[in-house]
Amino acid sequence: MANDYDVIIIGAGAAGLMCAATAAYRGRKVLVIDHANKPGKKILMSGGGRCNFTNLNSTPANFLSSNPHFCISALKRYTPQHFLDLVERHGIEHEEKAAGQLFCKDSSKDILNMLLTECEWSGATIQLKTEITGVSETSVGFQVKTNGGILNSEALVVACGGLSIPTMGATGLGYEIARQFGLNVLPTRAGLVPFTLHPELKDQLAPLSGVSCDVDVHCNGEHFREPMLITHRGLSGPSMLQISSFWQPGDALTIDLLPGQDAQAALTALRQTKPQSTMLQYLNKHFPRRFAQALNDMNQWQGPLQALKNTDIEQTATALNRWTLKPAGTEGYRTSLFRTH
Repeated sequence: MANDYDVIIIGAGAAGLMCAATAAYRGRKVLVIDHANKPGKKILMSGGGRCNFTNLNSTPANFLSSNPHFCISALKRYTPQHFLDLVERHGIEHEEKAAGQLFCKDSSKDILNMLLTECEWSGATIQLKTEITGVSETSVGFQVKTNGGILNSEALVVACGGLSIPTMGATGLGYEIARQFGLNVLPTRAGLVPFTLHPELKDQLAPLSGVSCDVDVHCNGEHFREPMLITHRGLSGPSMLQISSFWQPGDALTIDLLPGQDAQAALTALRQTKPQSTMLQYLNKHFPRRFAQALNDMNQWQGPLQALKNTDIEQTATALNRWTLKPAGTEGYRTSLFRTH
C-alpha cells in the first residue's frame, strides 16, 4: 500500500533525518513527516549559523540522565569520530574553535545538506507541511492520522524534539504521544539557557552587552570554565548555558572572574611592588576595558593599593574570585537550546 511504511519518523530535525537515513540504509521503507515547511530549521541556527556539529571530547559524563548506562552504550556504539568521518566523506570543511568543539567553516547548511543527501541516497522519503491529528497502536504497528491522510507503519519514531524555541515550530507533541502510551513524563524546564538579572545589576551591566571574558562558574556542586557573555538581558555564553542545567530558581551563582589566579596573592604582591597602582590599572590588564571600568565602578574601588588594608584586599579578591549573584531567572524556552527534566 502507498501509505504503508516500515518506519515513520515524526520530526525532520537532526535526529529524525539521521534516524531516517540509518533505517533506510538497512533496507527499511522510511517516511519522515514534519509540520514545518522546511527541514532542519534548528540545524541552520546552531553554532551561530555554523553548526557546532560535534565535540571530540564528548563522554557519558557530559550528559544528564537518570539512566547513565544508556549514554555509555550510545556513545560506544556511535562516537563523535563516526560522525566526523561522515562529515569528511561529504567534503565539509570544518574547524576546531575550542578544545574538541567542531564547527563548519562555512555554514550550517553544509550539515543539513549532508543529512538530506544521506536520506536521498538511502531512499528515505521526507514529507513536510504534514500536521498530525492522532497516533494509535494497531495489531501490526502504528497508525498516524494527518491532514493529508492516514499513514501506517510497523515502527514509529518520535523525534520531534522538545519545547525550546517555539518561534521555530517547537511543540509539546512528543510529550503528548508519550503520555498517551503510558510513558512517565517528568516536569520540564528550559536547559542550556541564558540568565536574566534583577533590575539593578541588569542596568549596571546592560551597557557592556557583547563583552565576553573567561570565567569559572559554580552552582550546586558543578562548575564550568568557559567564556561568559554579557547581553542586554543578562548573562549568556558557554559557561552560563552549561551551568543553567544545574541551576534552580533562587540559587546563587559563584563566578570566578580570574580562573586559575589567586587575586588576593596577586594584589598583595602588587601593593608591595607598586604601591601607587590602582585597581583599575590591575583590572585593565585582565579584562576588556569596558568591563574593567564597570567592575571598578560597581565596587567603588578608589585610590592606590597602598591605601588598602589586608581586609580590604581580601574583600576585593573575593569580589573577583567569588563574585556571587542570584539570577532573576532564565530566558526560558524562547532561547533555550534544549530542555531538561
